Amino acid sequence: MTTSVSPPETVPEEKAAAHRMPFWVNQRLGLLVLVLALSILFGVLRPAFLDQRLVLFPLLRDVATLTVVALAQMVALSVGHMNLAVGRMAAFGAMFAGLGYDKLHLPMQAGLVLCLAAGAAIGAVTGWLIARTGVSSFVVTLAMDFALLGLVSLMYSALTEDAAFTTRPAGIAALRSYSLADICVGPICGSPAIPQLAQFTVVAMLGLGFLYGCTRIGRELLLTGANPAAAELSGIPTGRRVLLAHALSGLLAALAGFMAAAGTGTFRASIGDDFMLPSFLGAVLGGTLLTGGVVSVLGTLLGTALVGVIRKGLDLLGVGLESLNIYLGCILLLALSADRIRTVVSYRKVVRST
Repeated sequence: MTTSVSPPETVPEEKAAAHRMPFWVNQRLGLLVLVLALSILFGVLRPAFLDQRLVLFPLLRDVATLTVVALAQMVALSVGHMNLAVGRMAAFGAMFAGLGYDKLHLPMQAGLVLCLAAGAAIGAVTGWLIARTGVSSFVVTLAMDFALLGLVSLMYSALTEDAAFTTRPAGIAALRSYSLADICVGPICGSPAIPQLAQFTVVAMLGLGFLYGCTRIGRELLLTGANPAAAELSGIPTGRRVLLAHALSGLLAALAGFMAAAGTGTFRASIGDDFMLPSFLGAVLGGTLLTGGVVSVLGTLLGTALVGVIRKGLDLLGVGLESLNIYLGCILLLALSADRIRTVVSYRKVVRST
């Protein structure tokens, strides 16, 4: 779903024009068509692309994890901020889960709760610093990224011998290698291509969709992003909303760190090293504005899926890692350009309607 702050009442001519818009103007529908078209194209060029267990299962497992990463970035963007420490927060939260499993012998669920609490706490600290000091989120989260980089590395060096927590509680192996079809006998429960890790992504999407679409706090987060000064004058506690947004961003980043660790089977300091670019690609391609005030939960999933399909398809076609990064960088530049155009067009529509 896409959620935004409603502009002033639209004149009838603009409403009629909106109804006359062709279907391809709808960004989410366009992303869905593009994902399906590229999947078919790569499947024709490399039939192995459609192999459910060897290709689609790991692809969807990565998409599930990176969608949660993009949702973490989306929450920060909803208030007009960014979270450059999203990868380190993922490593920070995963470290606490690994510590709980290795030293405290916690069950999987308890370790996950500890992971989420650590992520929410470090996110809340980041939000508090931004709200109290008024320093740009770019500067604060960049500083937090460097601080966590050193802290997490030191903690692993002090608490482990191989720079990783290797204890695996019951259930971790199933999250890594089991699909929805493995829950019960036969194809009733789902496709063998859909990993069980996707359940965490679905829960995160449903929670954020409800928050932004059905609650007052969600609307206040968007209003804070759209116009902080006006939100403050309207009685919205913008400082607390900024803190909440960053706490949620940290919690989701930690969840993504747990999912990444479950996918690889180890909790290590390098978790989240490659989260930065996907976090912005998924959110911005999905329709979330960098300036705040507009988010799209479903669009974030589709944007992440598009990047995942492109990456996997080009990899099967023999495109090297360096070329892949170039293509993904170009996609991000195009997405940022589209974001800027969308902002200007929205502003002009509001001006014409007042």
